[in-house]
Amino acid sequence: MLTGDNKGSAYAVADAIGIPAKHVFAEVSPDQKASIVDSLKQQFLGDKSSYVAFVGDGINDAPALATSDVALVMGTGSDVALEVGEVILERNDVCDVAVASELAEATLRKIHQNFFWALVYNLIMIPLAACGILPAAAAGACMALSSVSVVGNSLLLKRFRPKER
Repeated sequence: MLTGDNKGSAYAVADAIGIPAKHVFAEVSPDQKASIVDSLKQQFLGDKSSYVAFVGDGINDAPALATSDVALVMGTGSDVALEVGEVILERNDVCDVAVASELAEATLRKIHQNFFWALVYNLIMIPLAACGILPAAAAGACMALSSVSVVGNSLLLKRFRPKER
């Protein structure tokens, strides 16, 4: 947790939400926030599955937001923070960070599903059409059906519901 607030407030909030004291940086300037984020990124440099996310809302958070891999900004944040942010959280609820993460995972699953079915089409239908086993019109219809199925599968994300907390 990086904050410009005093240490007493920072440790009280961290304790309330379960952040160990060794992971709390209080009374930190905007430049120090960016430097801490950068050092965290360097720690995980070789690990392709790790990203450094930063959640902020003000002008003082903009350098750290810009430095992070994923910048999440509260919707009521300053214009500078909103401009730098990649994910804008509409409500001022930190729990929405977890929801955004769940939605990103669900979206990635859909991308993988759509890629799989498009690959299946290309590996099966195109060679069949090229060899003359399947008429070109039928292959074209299958291609249209493939596109419709990708769009339909993507629209299933509208049913996304975050886990209960």
